[in-house]
Amino acid sequence: MPDSHDRSEAEGDQDILPGRRAVLEALRAGRPLRKVLLTRAAHGGTIRAILQEAKQHDIFVQFVDERRLDHLAQGAHHQGAIALTSAKSLVSVDEILASARHRNQAPFVLVVEGVEDPANLGALIRTADGAGVHGIIIPRHRAVGLTPTVARTSAGALEHLPVAQVTNISRALDALKDARLWVVGADPAASTVHYDMRLLPPVALVLGGEGRGLSRLVRERCDALVRLPMRGRLSSLNVSVAGGILLYEVVRQLHTQSTVEAPP
Repeated sequence: MPDSHDRSEAEGDQDILPGRRAVLEALRAGRPLRKVLLTRAAHGGTIRAILQEAKQHDIFVQFVDERRLDHLAQGAHHQGAIALTSAKSLVSVDEILASARHRNQAPFVLVVEGVEDPANLGALIRTADGAGVHGIIIPRHRAVGLTPTVARTSAGALEHLPVAQVTNISRALDALKDARLWVVGADPAASTVHYDMRLLPPVALVLGGEGRGLSRLVRERCDALVRLPMRGRLSSLNVSVAGGILLYEVVRQLHTQSTVEAPP
């Protein structure tokens, strides 16, 4: 059965690259790719070359049932190989931190653990750019990648905001903490309301996916957890809305700090 993440990312987005040779040449050319899908029965020299190039370029390779590729290819001759393209080249976590240092600013990072809806990720990218975030970190697995829909929903912000895609979000948080960032996760069960927490850079805000929220391991990696005050019947907000509130709380606190510290 087709994976829901790949189906939602592919259909209507025109981001499928089918065929062994097409996938291999895209890898060799350094084209931005989210992942490569191969059938479990795929073998031969071209497949070996795809695996070698994917490893060299740090592109995730997943072995799947042939029916899944048939579904994604929608009639195109895939030869047991499909690449899912990315709307933008990715960067490393270190490059995001270096971008902040280059501006002589304390790092302000958004980490999105498992958002599946491309419209939500695009909206978060747009808001993060507006709030002055230095970069976004997203996972390689079980989450939407940088699809054309994400790019469109970001209203151009994706062109300006660095995005790192990591295999393990928990390890990425450890790296941010090693770089002296304060890591704060959003959790509806947290005891502290977001405006009662000091949210000044260097800081990384961590959001979970739709429905599931933060995973246990990611929650445990956070230095602190905050919640949004919910006064109605629902217990949480849409992730892009919640993210916007938290991002602009950082902006508000930065403004308040600069106002207080400004000379009379």
